[in-house]
Amino acid sequence: MAGMTKISILCITCCLLMTMTTEAAPQGSLVTQLPGFNGTFPSNHYSGYVSIGGKHLFYYLVVSEGNPAEDPVVLWLNGGPGCSSFDGFVYEHGPFNFEQKSKGAMPTLHLNPYSWSKVSNILYLDSPAGVGFSYSEDPSQYVTGDLQTASDTHAFLLSWFQQYPEFLSNPFYISGESYAGVYVPTLSFQVATGIQNGTKPLLNLKGYMVGNGVTDRKFDGNALVPFAHGMALISDQIYEGVIEACGINYSNSTSPKCDEKLQLVGQAIAGLNIYDVLEPCYHDPGTKSGNTTSTKNSNLPSSFQQLGKSSEKPLGVRKRMFGRAWPFQAPVEDGFVPLWPQLAAQSNSRDVPCFDDEVATKWLNDPAVREAIHAKPASVSGPWELCTDRIRYYHDAGSMIPYHQNLTAKGYKALIFSGDHDMCVPYTGSQAWTRSLGYKIVDQWRSWQSNDQVAGYLQAYENNLTFLTVKGAGHTVPEYKPQEALDFYSRWLAGKPI
Repeated sequence: MAGMTKISILCITCCLLMTMTTEAAPQGSLVTQLPGFNGTFPSNHYSGYVSIGGKHLFYYLVVSEGNPAEDPVVLWLNGGPGCSSFDGFVYEHGPFNFEQKSKGAMPTLHLNPYSWSKVSNILYLDSPAGVGFSYSEDPSQYVTGDLQTASDTHAFLLSWFQQYPEFLSNPFYISGESYAGVYVPTLSFQVATGIQNGTKPLLNLKGYMVGNGVTDRKFDGNALVPFAHGMALISDQIYEGVIEACGINYSNSTSPKCDEKLQLVGQAIAGLNIYDVLEPCYHDPGTKSGNTTSTKNSNLPSSFQQLGKSSEKPLGVRKRMFGRAWPFQAPVEDGFVPLWPQLAAQSNSRDVPCFDDEVATKWLNDPAVREAIHAKPASVSGPWELCTDRIRYYHDAGSMIPYHQNLTAKGYKALIFSGDHDMCVPYTGSQAWTRSLGYKIVDQWRSWQSNDQVAGYLQAYENNLTFLTVKGAGHTVPEYKPQEALDFYSRWLAGKPI
């Protein structure tokens, strides 16, 4: 019921957008070259700013390498909150692979054979204002939350499609991962309501997709223990002890006995890479013996563990390190959401926890790169950071389940996908909440294939809802399994069986 109240608030903001006026086509938005790349772009690239109420939102469009006039337009949003969608551009499904040949050097760019621009026009957006290259001259506008972000992004889309009217008739999809599990359904609902109300320009929304997405406090909070048990990370005895002391809904327990049992879970999984339990864990060299179980004194919950950054890593390769014993991303509580750099600072870390993003940071802060992509200089928009602490963000939209129910009931197709080795937002939670909708199963649990190999599993429901796992993938699926990601993405967009 609370979630539906938030939806009603979004309905009201939709009506306010109906008075927008048509803007002129963007001038000088074509990207003609990029430092580090010496070849020919397989398709056109455009980038620039759309201003919404004093907020300047930065976008980068990669036109489809297939049939731009008919291929879908897909908006991509990274999560955080507070993280730039250039994370997806540089490390996941963008048009280039980035190679750093020596430490500190500018990267060399090579064409990515698994870019999502192979089959779609893909639009990367830094949102909300204050994230990535997006900015405002008024610092008070950096205080925001789920509902305001959805409203601003809808306004951005209406203005953007006015500037690029050639894409208005293309099928339009909204996509993202991690905290975009909140961004995507709230924005999709806003767009759907605008369509229903006749908001111009009329967007051709067909559906949305969410990867390893934050969704619901109870389902996300109860996901880790079954995941850890299924992955043989905790013993039967630990698992049974948690169930006995906490019951099956332990995510908000106030029982000391339950807390004691959950502490055993935390101890067992300490030291693992929470973003992919198959990957190595890199620790701060200053952390004695790689110990990640000590907790710094702070105002954070005791479950937050030491964060760090490794100084020894293969050049040009991003490494994700252990962030904390309990999942760093989920569950997310209502109200103020601590941002990743803020959490890192509380734990005396030097950087955004669990990420080494030297390549992206080096490239995107180079003045020549910023000029080439029409981003404002650092003196205006600030330095580019993977995840910022410049904004103050509030989770004020409640559970996403009512949004999913509303959208799928209206006929919008939805793909909920999960890297099955992510411990940050485990697949167990996504599988549980999709099942909880009570929809009839139309495609029973089965494997799906990529390159003649089993690539994961899926279960499809009525109302065009599909839950899909990607075998061996972590939190950012296209980064870990690029070929498999392009395969399911292409098939789903084309309406073909996965």
